[in-house]
Amino acid sequence: MSENTCPAASAAAESNNKPKIIEQSEYNNIKKVIAVVSGKGGVGKSSVSALMAIGLRKQGNKVGILDADITGPSIPKMFGLNTHPESLDDHILPVKTSTGILVISLNLFLAEEDEPVIWRGPVLANVVKQFWTDVIWGDLDYLIVDLPPGTGDIPLTAMQSLPLDGLVVVTSPQDLAMMVVKKAVKMAEHMNIPILGMVENMSYLKCPDCGKEIYLFGPSKVFETTLETGMRLIDKLPVDPELAALADRGEIESYQTDAFKGISF
Repeated sequence: MSENTCPAASAAAESNNKPKIIEQSEYNNIKKVIAVVSGKGGVGKSSVSALMAIGLRKQGNKVGILDADITGPSIPKMFGLNTHPESLDDHILPVKTSTGILVISLNLFLAEEDEPVIWRGPVLANVVKQFWTDVIWGDLDYLIVDLPPGTGDIPLTAMQSLPLDGLVVVTSPQDLAMMVVKKAVKMAEHMNIPILGMVENMSYLKCPDCGKEIYLFGPSKVFETTLETGMRLIDKLPVDPELAALADRGEIESYQTDAFKGISF
């Protein structure tokens, strides 16, 4: 086998040309960058990202959300945002929610919110970089990066290029979700990014009549998973029809919950 086709040589060359962390622009002073990840879709990762940002904002923090789920963005919908971002000095100004959370998402640039984004991986990954370099976030205590599920191009780009202070892993009680989330954890370990903790979403449904907790997806797996992986449990969130209804109406900031109350990283 020639040198040009040797897998080991190719891997070595790739490791020597790893993307470098992109520094903040002169417009920005972001203290902490927290990415929210999940091993698979459908576990409510974006809802957790939104609730986490809301919880941090309620403590008086300056918070932004970078919606990196380019092909499946839901952050603008949950916050009721449909304003096209403005520009300043060839940079982009994020859109502000009713409570002052700054948001940037590709959906804010589309003519229709249901217009599909049919782009290949490298193009999608470059959009995430631009949301970091070209957006005027200003002074922020926290920037929450809502990553797409899995371990593809966009999560890899974010972990290699953004100065992440850590990851929050979102899962649900099913064995399948727990199995897949471990892949994301191992990916973070390979990238030397600390895991800040885990959120089990859709953990249970509370009966509106008797208050009994009903485990729709089976018993919780968080404690065995935290023991096995060493992650701390940040929160267990229930299935709540009210949250779903408010998110659909773009009113997630009016949701009354103790989730992420007093949270800090």
